[in-house]
Order: sequence, then C-alpha cells, then structure tokens
Amino acid sequence: MGFVLRTLPFLAALGQWCNGEQVVLLDTTAEEASLDWTRYPYGPQSQTPGWVEESFTNFQKGINWRSYVVCDVAYNNANNWLWTPFIDRGEANRIYIEIKFTIRDCSLFPGNALSCKETFSLLYYEFDAATREPPPWDAERYKLIGRVAAGDGRFNSNSEVNINTEVKSIPVTKKGVYFAFRDQGACISLLAIKVYYITCPEITINFAKFPATPTGKEITVIEKAQGTCVTNAEVVGTPTYFCKGDGKWTLPSGECKCKAGFQPDLEQHCNLCQKGTYKPDVGDSLCLPCPKYSQGFDYGLSECNCDSGYYRAPTDPKNMSCTQPPSAPQNLTVNFVDQSNVILSWQPPDNLGGRSDIAYRIKCDACSVGLVQYNPPTELFNETRIHISGLNAVTTYRFQILAENGVSHMSLKPSAEYADVVVTTEASVASSITNIRVTSVKSTEITLAWDAPITDGDSESDQVETYEVRWFPRNEEYSNSTSFLTTTLIATITGLQQRTEYGLQVRAKTPRGWGAWSPVTFKTTGQVLNTAYVGAEEGMQIRLVAGGIVLIVVILVAVIVLTVVLVRNRSNDECNKKQPSDCDTLEYRNGEVTTPLFTGISGSSRMYIDPHTYEDPNQAVREFAREIDSKCITIEAIIGGGEFGDVCKGKLKMNGAEIDVAIKTLKAGSLDKSRNDFLTEASIMGQFEHPNVIFLQGVVTKSNPVMIITEYMENGSLDTFLRANDGKFKVIQLVGMLRGIASGMQYLSEMNYVHRDLAARNVLVNSELVCKIADFGLSREIESATEGAYTTRGGKIPVRWTAPEAIAFRKFTSASDVWSLGIVCWEVMSYGERPYWNWSNQDVIKSIEKGYRLPAPMDCPEAIYQLMLDCWQKERTHRPSFLSVVKTLDKLIRVPDTLRKIAQNRSTNPLSADAPDLTQFTSVEEWLNSIKMTRYLENFHAGGVNSMDAVVNLTVKELTELGITLVGHQKKIMNSVQNIRAQIRVNGNEGFLV
Repeated sequence: MGFVLRTLPFLAALGQWCNGEQVVLLDTTAEEASLDWTRYPYGPQSQTPGWVEESFTNFQKGINWRSYVVCDVAYNNANNWLWTPFIDRGEANRIYIEIKFTIRDCSLFPGNALSCKETFSLLYYEFDAATREPPPWDAERYKLIGRVAAGDGRFNSNSEVNINTEVKSIPVTKKGVYFAFRDQGACISLLAIKVYYITCPEITINFAKFPATPTGKEITVIEKAQGTCVTNAEVVGTPTYFCKGDGKWTLPSGECKCKAGFQPDLEQHCNLCQKGTYKPDVGDSLCLPCPKYSQGFDYGLSECNCDSGYYRAPTDPKNMSCTQPPSAPQNLTVNFVDQSNVILSWQPPDNLGGRSDIAYRIKCDACSVGLVQYNPPTELFNETRIHISGLNAVTTYRFQILAENGVSHMSLKPSAEYADVVVTTEASVASSITNIRVTSVKSTEITLAWDAPITDGDSESDQVETYEVRWFPRNEEYSNSTSFLTTTLIATITGLQQRTEYGLQVRAKTPRGWGAWSPVTFKTTGQVLNTAYVGAEEGMQIRLVAGGIVLIVVILVAVIVLTVVLVRNRSNDECNKKQPSDCDTLEYRNGEVTTPLFTGISGSSRMYIDPHTYEDPNQAVREFAREIDSKCITIEAIIGGGEFGDVCKGKLKMNGAEIDVAIKTLKAGSLDKSRNDFLTEASIMGQFEHPNVIFLQGVVTKSNPVMIITEYMENGSLDTFLRANDGKFKVIQLVGMLRGIASGMQYLSEMNYVHRDLAARNVLVNSELVCKIADFGLSREIESATEGAYTTRGGKIPVRWTAPEAIAFRKFTSASDVWSLGIVCWEVMSYGERPYWNWSNQDVIKSIEKGYRLPAPMDCPEAIYQLMLDCWQKERTHRPSFLSVVKTLDKLIRVPDTLRKIAQNRSTNPLSADAPDLTQFTSVEEWLNSIKMTRYLENFHAGGVNSMDAVVNLTVKELTELGITLVGHQKKIMNSVQNIRAQIRVNGNEGFLV
C-alpha cells in the first residue's frame, strides 16, 4: 500500500510535465481601447503615411482586434518604425513574442510599387526603466531578432486573407524591453501581438511543493528550483527539480515525507492519525492500530500509551507490544558445594513478560566484597548456572537469583522477582602438597614430581583421590592458567612456548574436598630446533643438512637460468632466419602490410563478468560501481538525450574538489526492464579502467532520478567531431586517435569483453583529442534508418560496422570487433563519412559477400588502408589481433615517413559497371547534395557557377576564389569533378559536354 501511495501521486504529476505555462506580459487582442503605440515617422511632417492604427474584425470568428497597418510601397526609401510600450520582464529570463500578421503580394502593385518588399524586421531594445520619452529610433541601438516573412501566407486580390503566425524569443537581463517593428517598403498588417514568458507550472511531487519557475535564458539551460515541504511533512533529502527550456520539469531529486503521527494520502497531503492508531516515524507508511497492551486516546500519535502494569523500553520499536518484568526463576538447585565453592543452577521464569531479553543477577548477603568471585563474572548474565568461589569454610550463605528484562527498571515494584537458597560450605581440608621438583626441561615440555600430602590419620576421608596440576606464564598469574588431573606423583606438561617462564602448582583432592594449592614454582623452557638441549655432534649434523639443502637450491636455480637464456637466444636466431610474417611483428613485403594471426590473450588478473549472470541487477551494480550521494552532484545543462533519458553536463564534488562529469539519467516512470538495462550498462563500465575506455565515476540508485556518472568528454562523439573539423588535422594526429581506440579495444579484448557495436559514434573525444571507447548498453535498439541496423532472428545489429560472420551467424568475437575497428579507421580517415554512403543494408551485405571493400579515403596513407584491408579479411582467423594493430600503429607513429605514400584506390573506378552515373545530375544543387557539400551552394551561385557545364571546367584555383578554402573539401569536390569528366569522355555525346 505504501508503494501505491508513493507511486500514484508521482504518476499523476506526470500530466503536469507536458506543457509549460505562459505568463502574458502584453496581448493586443485583449485591448478594447486604441493602442496608441509610438510611431516614426509620424505627424504632418512625415513624408510617408507610415504605420496606421485600425481595427481588424471577423465577425464569423468573433475577432475584433486593434491592429497596425503600413503599405508605403509607392515611396522610395521607406523607413517606418513602430514600438511597443515598455514591457517589464518581471521574473522572465527569456521573453517570447508571437506576431499574427498578413503581407500583400507585390504582384498586386504592378508598375506602382517603387520599393515593394515582402518582409519586415523585428528588433528589440533592453532598458532598465520605463521612460516618458519615446524610445530611441536609431537602428544602430537596436538588436535585430530577425527578418519576418510570410512564407506561403501572402495574399493577392483573388485570395482569402491568410493570417501568418511567427514566434521569436530573446534572452533578457534588464528590467524591461521595447520591441520595434521596422518596415522598409512592404504592405503589412500587424493583427495581434502577444509577449509572454514560459514557466514550468507550480507542482507538488514527493510531498514537496515547487513554485512556478521561469525557464532559463537559453533553450538548453535548465533552472534549478528548490521545493518546500507540504504541511506536516519533513525534508528527507533536499527536494530539487529542474525546469527545462520548453517549460517541462525534469530530474526530480530529494523528497519530503510525512512526520510521525501523520499519514500520506493520494493527493500529496499529510493527515493526522486517528484515535487508536499511530505512526512512529517520518516516512510513507500508513497509520497502524495500537500494538497489544496499549491504547491511543488522542489524534496524531507517534506511539501508543501502555496499559497499567505494562511498559515499553526506550530501545523498543514503537510497533512492539508493551511488556512486563519476568516472574521469578524456577527450580533453583545447589549442584556442588565444598569448603570454598558453590555451583547453582535454575530454570527460566514461567512468565518472561513477553520479552526475550531475559537476564539474571545474583545477590549474596554474607559474601566478602573482593574475595568472592563469580563465573560468569558480570553483574548481569544470561546463563542459568553460576559458580561462586572464594567462600569461607563452614559458613552459611543466602543466595538470591533475580530475573530481569528490558522493562524491569521501569516497574513500580521495589525489586525484581527472585528465587533464593541457603547453603553452608564444608570444612577445610589439610592436604597440602610438599617437595615439588622439576625433573626435566625441554623446549616445549616440563616434567615435575612431588610428594604425597601428610595426613593426621589413616581414615578413608584422608586418602588422596586425585591431583590437579596447573601452570601459567609468569606475569599473567592465575588469569591464564591451564590444568589437568592425574593420580600419580609425576606429570609432564606439554605444548609450552619456547624460552618462556611458567609458574607451576599442584593440589590434592580427598573425599572431604580439595586441599590448598602448593607454593608457585617457576621454570623457563629451552630453545632448540627439535629437542630441548642439543649436543655438539647433533648441532653439527643439523648445520650440515641445512648447508646441503642450500647448495642444491643454488645449483637448480643456476641450471634454470642458463636454460632460459639458451632457449631465448635460439628462438631469436630462428626468428631472424624466418620470413617476417612468421614473427610477432609487422613488416612490409612486396608493397603490402602483413600481420600475424590472433595471438593468445595476454595474462590479465581481471576478467570481465557478465552482469546478466546476476539474478538481481542491483547486486551487480553494488559489486562493480560506486554509489554516489546525489548531494555531491550538480546538474548544469542538458547536452543530449539517450534511450533511457536525458544526458546532462554537471559537477561532481570529490575530496573537496569539483570535476566535470557527464550524467545519464533514467526518465521518471521507466519500467523495471528499462531500469535493469540502464544499471547493466553501469555494471559493465564499472569493471573497466583504462586511459582509452570511458571511466565510470559511480551511480546514484538510492534516490530519484537514477543516474550514471561518467567522466566528461568535451568534444563529444568522434564522428560528429570529425565532421565539424573536416580537413583540420594532420595525418599523424588521426593515426594517434586510431592508436588510442585500438589500445582501448585491446584492453577490452584481454578482459574477454566483446563490444559488438564499435563505431565512431560510440567513441568519445576529450579536449586533448584522447579517444575513449564508450556506449556499453547492449540492450540498445539501433534504428535502421539512422545507424543501418539489419534485423536477424537474434535482434538488431549495425550492418555497416559488423563482420560478415556476425551478420550471417551472429558470431560475435574479438575478431568481429577487429572488423569494426577497420570501419572506424575508414570513418576517421574520411572525417566522419558514412560507411557505404547511401547504400541499402542488403546492398552492403551482398557487396561484402562478393569481396567488395570500402575504397581508401582521400589522402589516406597506404599503410593505414592496408591495415583496414587486413581487418576486413573474410576469414576471421586471418585478421590481426588488437595487440598487433596497436604495434602496427606504434611503428607508423614512430616513423612518420611511412605515412607519406598515399593509397591508390583500386575499387573506385568511375568507369566501372557499378559506379554511379555522375552525368545524370541536372543542377549544381543536386550534384553538391550527392557529395554532401550543399553548404557551398551560395558560393557557387555568387561566383557564376550555375550549371553542370561550368562545374566540369572547375579548377582548384577557382574553388579558392569561390571561398572554398578547406583542403579536404577542395579535394572532395575536385575528385567528383574528375570522375564526371572521365564519364563524359567515355559516354561521348551523353551527359554534359566539356
């Protein structure tokens, strides 16, 4: 029931997240009187009519709005301004302006329009106070928001009036703002203007009330709001909520809970507990009926009052029944008595009072304090037996055994219930031992003998029955003594410590009891290898044996060392005689790079453990990831979205310092499966620690939202980063990136982990260009439209990055990851180009099966392209290992000259049968779109290159003059131009003529 109460209000609040609320600052549709806004030019001295206020009515739609109209198309150099009144921003950080307007088509004014336009400008001016004077109209002092056009909403005399709606927004920091509308020769009607800002609505969640919160200055900025507890609730974790730029709440954390004596309801209220019920703690639980032997006479009780004669201890839980002190112990019995010892035993009380913490205490009327000892030695004890020693002979004692429990001290009775017994000790026995002597001392043994005690007569009561021998190390006296019984006058004590001084005593027992202990005799044990004392000959034998053992060990070590050296030298000689490919190195032979086959996995003390082997995903998370307190995390901005929720940038406080982190969050209301998959990714990441694998800082699972905290990578995913920096890096820098990726994959391979989805999009780059493997969410579903996933019966896989055996048979191994690494190499060298371009998945699969491989990217070194081809060997056993790839890249980095030779494409012949027909393009825009260079369309048009005839005659110099200066982009465009020329020459009169 508690879970339902916690969950239903939370789900009910989800509906409030859908849309933000608008706080309107200005709305002309609500104005009935004239607006009377400031205009320029205005009055008799103006050269043009300018802006004119009028009413816009549509009785069918119930519209009667005050509006402004301008239509100075018959004048040259029109410059008409219209200002809103000063708009106080209030709490807003970002203000929105919604404009409803119409624009007339310039075709309505044939021959009469001197400066007809179909746009107007929207500007704004921030100010710290409203002024009586009109705002300045100098355009230089205004910030342009944008030029507003009607799009398809223009109308002419034959068409119905189309109302256009445009919404713009600006960040604001000063007290208020003026908006300005600038017309430069259009025919415009501003029908309605609304200025507002967006807030995340007031909401109550987790028993915390959050006020309406304005969104941040920028759309991507999130505003942190702190909630206050509802009435009769207490803060458990500081309640916070984040307001997104679209007015939706996200990432709740912390919470309030109802106080003791108050229970939650479905409407996020905390209500008093009724009479006869109680709630002991702050939390989500409901009020409970009073426990047994207690009553609740008032409302809002945190505990019920015990009935008369019943009590609740301070340490008792509030839901425990009230209890009583126990009754007296039963069957108190004297088990043994002599001249100085008494042993008593008893049965537990018949009535334990409803408790299990029963304890006993003993009272003795005539016992001398300090001389009489008890075992157990504590004042309170749980055993039902006690040994009293140190008593006087022939003395009568009264012993009381009191039974107590945790509420006995609260009882109104003067003392606890007890049972008592009277015992008289026996007479003392004169049977002391004399003439104790040590007959033998060894390293761990001492043998001693003694004489029988002298008695007064020959009666049977004076005959010795047994002797007790006890011993103890010196300085510990009797506290650590050990003893045994014997019937002879000699005893051997074994198991002693070497070179230790022991005290020795003996006493005798007759039918009348034990006699006194003999005086203490001290003796020290010896120290030798095997016996107490070793003669000269024995010592010599021991030294000879030890020396022989040492000599044998030295000889064995020397033989092993020589053997290892000879074997290593011989293997080096054989390696020098073999072909380069036979050794575990990379060599060039006949212009090709050859690499060894897979080597065995190097020794690693850690191996990857699949979290799916755990029945409880939470157990795997606890084992592999560190739990972080959500109070140590500060979320700063949302930087993306994932399958499970938002991805944010934030700060993590660690050891007094703050570090940047990336924060993956689990969206509210996620199913258990999503939560388990989310935590599984953390369990995987938590097992890895390598400079080229993303590092898991920890997780937050004990509060909402559930979060995964990783190191922050400033440059984001590798593919996006490369596309944004096309042509800006040297080849050696790109090879360095590849080396980092290969090193991270080598580490994962040695951990026996198969990634299955290695791609540039799943590699992150930090500010120092260090690449790190990321994205270990194996449950992720990849959309075929965006990532090229091909569905087999086993699930979806990314076809363009996956080895053929993995596609056909779902054989995922480190070798299939090596194939993916080859694709990543191609992505890096082509600056984020999409593998296999716009081919369909089926075309990719068929081409690979026929032996097709991706061509070398532009300006790709031959050594790197050959490494790609090695990674794309059809037989997976022929592909290099990650260790071999790392060694190859290390060699290339150490000898940069090996990167100078550029690979010649043998599979990108523009005249081949499967090459695309580039002569079919009918426009420059269509051609640029095919090579993803539409960003330069305006450059081509501005330079007069408006047809494909002009394209085929382009030169590199002309590209530079067009403003295309990036070397990579120049080469990409010229490569396509050269392919067009080649196809035109072959096709003769087909296509474009040169």
